[in-house]
Amino acid sequence: MSSLVEEEEEEAFEHTLLVVREVSVYKIPPRTTSGGYKCGEWLQSDKIWSGRLRVVSCGDRCEIRLEDPATGELFAACFVLPGQRESAVETVLDSSRYFVLRIEDGRGKHAFVGLGFNERNEAFDFNVALSDHEKYVKREQEKETAGEESGGGEIDIHPAVNRRLKEGETIRITVKKKPSTGSGMLSSAGLSGEATAKPKTGLLLAPPPGAAGKLRSPLPPPPNDPAAARMNSGHNTGIGAPKESTKRNNDPFSDLSAIKEEEWVTEVLNKAWSDLLEDSALPDSDG
Repeated sequence: MSSLVEEEEEEAFEHTLLVVREVSVYKIPPRTTSGGYKCGEWLQSDKIWSGRLRVVSCGDRCEIRLEDPATGELFAACFVLPGQRESAVETVLDSSRYFVLRIEDGRGKHAFVGLGFNERNEAFDFNVALSDHEKYVKREQEKETAGEESGGGEIDIHPAVNRRLKEGETIRITVKKKPSTGSGMLSSAGLSGEATAKPKTGLLLAPPPGAAGKLRSPLPPPPNDPAAARMNSGHNTGIGAPKESTKRNNDPFSDLSAIKEEEWVTEVLNKAWSDLLEDSALPDSDG
C-alpha cells in the first residue's frame, strides 16, 4: 500500500520539459558495426508511426513519451535514468534530426527504434531538454551530499561565551612613558620644545647691501639751475650748509622745493630789474 502511495506522489510531481506535435518513428535494421547508426539506411517504407512527443521529468528519471495527438494514448516510452543517457538516446552519424531510442514495455523487454524530427530546431530543443534534466539531477544530488556532510542540515548553535570578569578578578594595563626629549617626526622636522624656544640663527636673512645708506634724490638738478650753481659754489668755498639743509637733503623732495623757491626769487628780481629799466628810459619832464 505504501509503495502505491509513493508511486502516486512521484507521478504527481511530473514536469513537462518539451512537447513536439509531430515526429516519425522508424523500424531500423540491426546494427552491423560498432560505429553507430545511419539514417540513410532507413527506408521510407520502414516508417511505422507518427504522432506527438513529450519529454517529462519524473524526479531523477526522464521519460520520452510517444503519444497519440488525438486521444493521448501511449504508443511507446523511453526511460532515461541518471548517467544512462547515451545508452537510452543515441544520435545517428549522418544527420542531426534523427536519433535511436531504446523503448521498453515495462516488463523488461526493450527494442530500438528510429526517431525523426521534421525541423532542426525541434531536434535542438530535444537535446536541450535532456541536458536540462541532467543538470537538475546533478544539482539535487549535490544538495543532498552537502546536507549529509553538514549533519543532516541541522544548524549547530553554540552557547554564547560569557566574557565578564568574575568577582575578584582584575585587569592590569601597562602604559609606556613618553620620552622627555623630542623624538619622532617632531624632532626630525626640527619642531621639538628646545627648537621652538630658540630659533636658529642660520635661517635669518641678511639685510640688502644698500639698505643702510642714505636715500638719494630720484632726479638730479638741471645744469643751468642758479640754485644748484650757488650750492656748488658754497661747497667749493668751504662754507658749510646749515643743519636744516642737511636734514632737508634727507628728504627726496627737498631739492624740488628749493628749485621752486629759487625760481620765484629769480622771477621777482627779473621783474624789478625790468621796472627799473623802464623808469630810466622815460624822458625828464623838467628838462
